[in-house]
Amino acid sequence: MHSPKAKNTGRRDGSPVLGGSFEFVSLAKPVNRSSPRHLLQRQGSDPTTARLRASESPLRRRGSGSSTGSASGQGPPEEDGIRLNPSLIGISLSSLLAIDLWLSKRLSVCACEDSSWGSVRPLMKLIEVSGHGLPWLAGAAYSLYKSDTAAGQEVMLNLLVGLLLDLILVGIVKAVVRRRRPAHNQMDMFATFSVDRYSFPSGHATRAAMCGRFLLAHLVLAAPLRVLVLLWVGLVGLSRVLLGRHNVTDVLFGFWMGYCQYNLVEILWFSPQTLQGLLGHLA
Repeated sequence: MHSPKAKNTGRRDGSPVLGGSFEFVSLAKPVNRSSPRHLLQRQGSDPTTARLRASESPLRRRGSGSSTGSASGQGPPEEDGIRLNPSLIGISLSSLLAIDLWLSKRLSVCACEDSSWGSVRPLMKLIEVSGHGLPWLAGAAYSLYKSDTAAGQEVMLNLLVGLLLDLILVGIVKAVVRRRRPAHNQMDMFATFSVDRYSFPSGHATRAAMCGRFLLAHLVLAAPLRVLVLLWVGLVGLSRVLLGRHNVTDVLFGFWMGYCQYNLVEILWFSPQTLQGLLGHLA
């Protein structure tokens, strides 16, 4: 009669406890023969090749591609941030343009006779003529012709050069930008040319700023006259907006451009002897 323990002849895995053949089971984890480590062991004689193969495995490629974007707490990639910047700049420029158009329309109180300040329109048009290029060119040329001193001829000569330079530069910028004049402007301006249908920048503003700096620097003026020159410069720019000829940004940029034009005139300063030499070479 067998004991109860003798009937249990094996373990759960089927191996016998007493008698028969013994079967040893390994406790180590099964080896993944397709893993990069196993490949390195098989290619022990050539580790460089094993490393190249391991780097080309799908797991390695997927891990390297997703490592940069899966980190928590990081923002968008750098190229996404670069793409956002032009949009922000465009929105800012559009907002400034809208403010410029709104403010210019509100300030155009002399755009026509029926405007709120329509009675002041003739005075604004007189100031407009005072800043036109033709009167300044004619006055500078006449003063150069009538001047009997070398210093006076030198000053009037360079003023004439600055006025011609102003016409050229303003015409180039207007032809490049091609910004239309405000819709509420009446095209009844004095002595206009083809580029005068564009508004950016204001030629009156550039001319007023350049001539104002020139007069203050090269003419001996009393204090009241210097104040009048500054007042005239400001009124010329203001009249362009009140008459509806220009937007506010046209006038502001014109003032800045005219200020810089005077610096260019100082760099290109001509003496009567230099002009005679140039005319002699051309002849």
